[in-house]
Amino acid sequence: MRNRLISGIVALVLVAALAACAPASGARTSAEATPENPLVLSLANNLSDDHVTSKALASFAEDVKRRSGGRIVLKHYGNGQLGDEPEVLGQLHEGIVDMTRVSAPGLATYAPGYHTFGLPYIFDSEQEFHEVMDSPQMAEYFRSTADAGFVGLTYYSSGARSFYTGNTPVRTPEDLRGLKIRVQDMRSQTDFVGALGAAPVVMAFSDTYTSLQTGLIDGAESNETVLTDSAHGEVSHAFSMTEHTRIPDMLVISTETWERLDPADEKLLTAAARASTEQQKADWAKTTEQAIADAKAMGVEFITGVDTAAFREATRPVVDGYAKQHPEVAELLSVINSAGKRGTP
Repeated sequence: MRNRLISGIVALVLVAALAACAPASGARTSAEATPENPLVLSLANNLSDDHVTSKALASFAEDVKRRSGGRIVLKHYGNGQLGDEPEVLGQLHEGIVDMTRVSAPGLATYAPGYHTFGLPYIFDSEQEFHEVMDSPQMAEYFRSTADAGFVGLTYYSSGARSFYTGNTPVRTPEDLRGLKIRVQDMRSQTDFVGALGAAPVVMAFSDTYTSLQTGLIDGAESNETVLTDSAHGEVSHAFSMTEHTRIPDMLVISTETWERLDPADEKLLTAAARASTEQQKADWAKTTEQAIADAKAMGVEFITGVDTAAFREATRPVVDGYAKQHPEVAELLSVINSAGKRGTP
């Protein structure tokens, strides 16, 4: 509790400093900006500096400065310096922070369609995921949320999420029945894990290792890198390739900041963002490949032969329920289907 209080105070101090300097720091619009008097924009990110996506964001900042000839400068605040994702999204809507990286479902508070990205089996494969996310239809969707206070510049992969347990292979939904599974604090996650007959347990990620070690929970779900980066492979030796969700990260800019860019600089920022996505794709693939090799050396077994059709059927009511509750989800599902191979005659 004391550490969280200190962290919160530090974040408030940083936010206050940003707010205090924003009006007088550099040009107000990109049209007014020069290398001597640049437009300075803040970019918040709560991932560690050595994370693949953080490196992509650092490259994005460098690329924007290069492409603009120094007229636009991004200040990258990593390691959660300005708070967690909900806090920073609030700051973005208050005009304190200009840009942030956030897990896509976190944006659903402001644009309900983003619930879609937390739902199971909306993409058939990694290939289809990239095909859809790189499509003109999705780019148009990213631009459609200006009235909600933000505009999407690009996405980043965070891999496919699968179930992992101490030693229990999960090949069918029945294998999950009764197991206590740690999930993220997202309603979509608790809903679909519950639909599979497991008991979803919302807890802080930092508590997951000990909870797996002591048996407080039976398993969790994430991508392969968690086994090595967070050492979960030491206490979980069965990683079942259910690949139930592919939840992208989003790089978003506040609508107010977006409107301070002239059309040419909107294109500049978007092009630099897209270039960083291509870098991140390649780096993520290498990181995942290495994580799998290292996890196998730790004694982790990767369970294939998963009955994904059974998992899809068991969780379909969850997807249908969200589409019925939120028309925006139904609309985005249509975009995904039209952009992917399922929309191809």
